[in-house]
Amino acid sequence: MMEDGICFEDVLAELEELKRRDLGYTRILSSMCTHPHPIAKIAHNLFLEANLGDPGLFPGTKAIEEEVISMIAALLGDRDATGYITTGGTESNIQAIRAFRNASGKDGENIVVPASAHFSFDKIGDLLRVEVRKAPLDGEFRVDPAAVEDLIDDRTIGLVGIAGTTEYGQIDPIEDLAKIALENDLFLHVDAAFGGFVIPFLDSHPPFDLSVDGVSSITIDPHKMGMSTIPAGGILFKDKRLLELLSTPTPYLTSKAQFSLTGTRSGAAAAATYAVLRYLGFKGFKRVVDRCIRMTKMLKDGASSFGVVPPVEPVMNVLTLEVKDLRQVIRELERSGWRVSVTREGFMRLVIMPHLTEPILQEFLDDLKDATGN
Repeated sequence: MMEDGICFEDVLAELEELKRRDLGYTRILSSMCTHPHPIAKIAHNLFLEANLGDPGLFPGTKAIEEEVISMIAALLGDRDATGYITTGGTESNIQAIRAFRNASGKDGENIVVPASAHFSFDKIGDLLRVEVRKAPLDGEFRVDPAAVEDLIDDRTIGLVGIAGTTEYGQIDPIEDLAKIALENDLFLHVDAAFGGFVIPFLDSHPPFDLSVDGVSSITIDPHKMGMSTIPAGGILFKDKRLLELLSTPTPYLTSKAQFSLTGTRSGAAAAATYAVLRYLGFKGFKRVVDRCIRMTKMLKDGASSFGVVPPVEPVMNVLTLEVKDLRQVIRELERSGWRVSVTREGFMRLVIMPHLTEPILQEFLDDLKDATGN
């Protein structure tokens, strides 16, 4: 820190220069985040100072969070579910498994997750000292329920299913997992960080949420397809007693206890999420999702026309492509400003978010065709 500060305008100039180093979303096809909706930005700025960690000082902001949880709970199949706005999927997943562990009363616990699970579960294993057992996938890159059953023992406390896998956008067979959970008296957590704001708006989809008997909790990220500001995640529990197992006394605050992992919590993120949900409604979100699905099909059909095909049919707005000489192709694409990613199995991964447009994707297809020599 300098002895004396510098003028307001110079600080802003420095920030603007540093901001120019960031990549704009225009040619990013690797991210599950996007531009926040304009109304989310306005709402965020209105609540910058609001701290949900001390809710008695911000009763209006607390009311916003409660309404957001109510709206998301209804979207995800159980109007009576309870939870709170988190910093994102990692915190939400931590809290779900922490609640399972606290409820189990076991030592040397383990959980069974798909091999496709987000890397946050590796952090969970380290933080909570819970063994993370990874079940293999089927030919559609969904978890194999029989393999999950084989990994269960008397120290297993819970199962995890993914609704919108990070790499392939696939939906695990949640009903099958729920049946296994019920038969073995286990909790089941669904990580729908990405899919939570996509799957409900698809024309058809398998059961995946709190409406499924046996699902205990679910993760959803408003800062992904919910188009809220970062950081905005969500964790919901079907049974309030699981949330209560996360309670920590807070004797000097306006609330008697906290259920959250973090202490100070952004009210701005809750307000931004509230604004988008209220402004768009179900029909508005469906229009956004429908547009992303149309662009995904356009991209799939365009790539297939010159021999670059997906290893699995996309079920939402995540597309993978089998590309020869993938690393070389990616280098060529990066020279044109594109950013894509790669799955663990070596396929090109593309996420078709609301910031993309059909003309931009046509440019990408033209560059992909050139880069692949087709």
